[in-house]
Amino acid sequence: MIDELLSLRALVVSTEHGLGDLFRQASSSSTVPLEVVEATDASSCRAPAATADLAYLDGALELDELTRVTATIRAAAKPAFTVHLVAGAAAPIFETDGLAGKPSRLEEAKWLLDRSIRVRLPSRVLIVDDSSTMRTIVRKTLAATRFPLETSEADEGMSALERVREGAFDIVFLDYNMPNFNGLETLAEFKREQRGITVVMMSSTEDDELAEKARGFGAAFLKKPFFPPDIEAVLSGFYGLRGLNSKRA
Repeated sequence: MIDELLSLRALVVSTEHGLGDLFRQASSSSTVPLEVVEATDASSCRAPAATADLAYLDGALELDELTRVTATIRAAAKPAFTVHLVAGAAAPIFETDGLAGKPSRLEEAKWLLDRSIRVRLPSRVLIVDDSSTMRTIVRKTLAATRFPLETSEADEGMSALERVREGAFDIVFLDYNMPNFNGLETLAEFKREQRGITVVMMSSTEDDELAEKARGFGAAFLKKPFFPPDIEAVLSGFYGLRGLNSKRA
């Protein structure tokens, strides 16, 4: 699917010229051709915002200017996905689509770009549940999120392993309570085979021990029933974000 997308354009809004340079250097190793353009304020970002796919807004901007920049980007015919970049562990209230750490090193910028470009790329999702009704519910819930997701299904753990071995999936939503090969056993096999996928364990049972075991394998955990904001929250890391603005859903 990456091959189907010719290129992306990222707008970096900051008074620090070095931040734009950092993103430009990082873009040279991006899996998708990525052009980085810079602006310093709302006026200078108006033209590039018209064609930007992603917009990174420096948290060092004055709050009033940050608000004006955000409004300018959203006024475009096809608004870019906006990311508020903050230094340290700060978690301010943000009006942008997402919140992320402000990179200070090249490797950090590469990681953020690699993750956040996913908000503009279709990601392949496998839904694994022995209940066809639940698979339908999960598929419809995923379709209601703000992200481009292409879904496939499997009805039990062994089938899921076969599907993942055959195809390049990005995310697996994995039910725990399945016959023969349960969710934890399937997850352990993913881990053993070193599958580079994001896994979200699902369960209708309130079980802290199960949640901890899933997280121990590097998976996120969702208790059924859940809704689009719940899915988006657990997938923040997949998109390189500390958080998503639920008001922008």
